[in-house]
Amino acid sequence: MISNEVLFFVGFIVFILSMLMLDLGVFSKKSHVVSFREAAIWSFTWITVAVIFYLIIRNYGHIIHGITSFEDLKAVVARIASNQGSALKIDPSNYQQSLESYRHAIALEYITGYLLEYSLSVDNIFVIILIFVSFKVNERYYKKVLFWGILGAIIMRFLFIFLGSALIQNEVIGKWIFYIFGGFLLFSGAKMFFDGDDDEPMETDKHPIVKLASRYFSVFPRYVGDRFFIKKYGRIQITPLFVVLLIIEFTDLIFAVDSVPAVFGVTKDPYIVFFSNIFAILGLRSMFFFLSNIMHMFHYLKVGLAFLLIFIGGKMLVQEWLISIGFKNYYSLIVILLILGVSIGASLLFPQKETTEEGEKAEVHN
Repeated sequence: MISNEVLFFVGFIVFILSMLMLDLGVFSKKSHVVSFREAAIWSFTWITVAVIFYLIIRNYGHIIHGITSFEDLKAVVARIASNQGSALKIDPSNYQQSLESYRHAIALEYITGYLLEYSLSVDNIFVIILIFVSFKVNERYYKKVLFWGILGAIIMRFLFIFLGSALIQNEVIGKWIFYIFGGFLLFSGAKMFFDGDDDEPMETDKHPIVKLASRYFSVFPRYVGDRFFIKKYGRIQITPLFVVLLIIEFTDLIFAVDSVPAVFGVTKDPYIVFFSNIFAILGLRSMFFFLSNIMHMFHYLKVGLAFLLIFIGGKMLVQEWLISIGFKNYYSLIVILLILGVSIGASLLFPQKETTEEGEKAEVHN
């Protein structure tokens, strides 16, 4: 008999794929340049869907793990080891109140993880813009490349998240893997902070994915509309657009190494990590078009993202101590919002300076 967990998860995947197919098949039959208005509408749509899902978890979150009794609830809390730790009150004499506390906890973990992942996706946008510019991709084909990139990202996040969860829940490995994740996030945050902005076009011929594709595949020398494959000289060849798609998938893989452990710093429930990740990357494509023309206005945002990684990494390293002093998950949400608010506010108060042709610095005027 199929468990409730599996049924809920399959239903979630079917819903997400249906939304993506609706976007591709109904609203994107032809390749076109995405307007600011269209990007804003889709950004609002995905954020709204993510918030609705938060409300579903808040009121019906027990369905995710098929909780129907206090014993089920106790087993789930013990197995998932919610980041609320001992602070999550479950009382055998009051099942309904315990269930309410549990739903409140996982809903808070979901929305915090979503906000964290959505914020970290901004750095991914910087890199994707750089990839498109460096490979001279026509703007009309951005949406198609990002669509298929997101499908690949969903598969990779699924593998990353549930493998990471298996490691964390392992009795032997789980005790120290959290410290490894935390240390890695500290390193990533520090590296992001000291690297600063790197908006120089990449050397396309030297990219490892380009070299790998050229070695194992027959690559057609020029773009052919929005096609990924073309049949020439009796054989199938990949186009440069498909190479760009491979590079974007590789880029998301690199970012997943940072972002997935970061969300595990908020919750250890793999389903909540997966849901928050998927809604964030689904909003990535529309946010790309929404922010691509105004990204320069938020030049301190990357510094804020670095501090986000450092905060989550440090939190993972001292998790047990934080629980002992009564640290709540909503404190993390407050800190994340403060970091983002300060970095965005600083960007607007102190506009970036750009280099003029004469090499002087001129203030950007909006």
